[in-house]
Amino acid sequence: MAVHVRKWGAGPDVAVLIHGLGNSSESWWQVGPALAERGYRVLAVDLPGHGGSSPLDEYSIGALVDAVLGAVPHRPALAIGHSLGGLVLAHAVDRLEPALAVYEDPAFTISADPEVVQFFRGQKQWTDEDVARHHPRWSAESRRRKLAALRDWDPGILDGLGGFDAAPVDTATIPSVLVLADPSALVPQARADELRKRGFEVTTVADTGHVVHFDDPAGFLAALPGADTDVFAARAAVDFSIG
Repeated sequence: MAVHVRKWGAGPDVAVLIHGLGNSSESWWQVGPALAERGYRVLAVDLPGHGGSSPLDEYSIGALVDAVLGAVPHRPALAIGHSLGGLVLAHAVDRLEPALAVYEDPAFTISADPEVVQFFRGQKQWTDEDVARHHPRWSAESRRRKLAALRDWDPGILDGLGGFDAAPVDTATIPSVLVLADPSALVPQARADELRKRGFEVTTVADTGHVVHFDDPAGFLAALPGADTDVFAARAAVDFSIG
């Protein structure tokens, strides 16, 4: 199986980025360069059946985890997983061993509800107007990249979602951060409070939906650890409204 990895920067520290369902490494088009400016070598993986990575005959959370682990170095300085990528990261974290794990509005439990599955399946036919209606805060460039990701996406993964095990999330064994939407439909407040007690740092980016880094890229960058002391602070001040 061919796994495509998008790269930014050439710094000594590695950052691994894992996108969500129906998206691709293109979704990190703002975050990747910002991390590279900080000095990271950024590796954004296309999950199987997404972007430039080959589809699978049968999808499982184990297959997605193995694809990521086989495509990136062991013990990166930073790993970020969004939505389904957060679930993949949670399953991979003990083997990947990043110095810092960031879970962006993670899908720690995957819903196989028929209405949810049908909603995602219907996205293959979305137009720019559809994306704008569902995500009014996204820039034109983010909408364009989402549509490009949907064109390459294999919706066959939806057939296997019911077999995806929930994240083995308990006590944070490494520095771990939750960056949540406002409000988060995937990590309710009670669950966020529980994870905070178990050692997770929990941050909410105000007035954002599920794809925090598209709704408010500057706010997402500012929510990352160290944002108040390094280049993230300057980067967060940039006008990201491209297009």
